[in-house]
Amino acid sequence: MAFSVVSKKSGKTYYLHAREQELKGGKTVTLYYFAGDARDNAIDALPDGYIVSENSRTGLPLLKKG
Repeated sequence: MAFSVVSKKSGKTYYLHAREQELKGGKTVTLYYFAGDARDNAIDALPDGYIVSENSRTGLPLLKKG
């Protein structure tokens, strides 16, 4: 089951996803993002050291290191 959060502003459910991205220098980083539907790369839990916050203007969820 994908990790999900409900927006306090809109009431819409968002699902957490992760993907690997290779940078120009050859280093690989993990990018985390929320989407309105659960896709193939949805993850089941928050990564260690992160918390979910919400943009007060748009209501969109985002991850912060905490």
